[in-house]
Amino acid sequence: MVAVSTDSKLFHQNLTVGEAFALHPGARAVFANFHLGGCAHCAISEFETIEQVSEGYGIPLDMILDALNSLEQAPVEVQKAS
Repeated sequence: MVAVSTDSKLFHQNLTVGEAFALHPGARAVFANFHLGGCAHCAISEFETIEQVSEGYGIPLDMILDALNSLEQAPVEVQKAS
């Protein structure tokens, strides 16, 4: 088997917060680093999109997406043809 990295972005603006949490366990920490979702006055809904969170809390969208997409992603394994 050969490990292949994909260059496509895992996280995008139309993804919901809940979907982001499901995609990578580190996503919760990324939102927490922006002080989102960690307390009652800064709670975010898992049904909001990343773009809605960006707009609602005044955090630049590219900053959130860059942080999420910088999470270490497991390489995709592809079997070599024999």
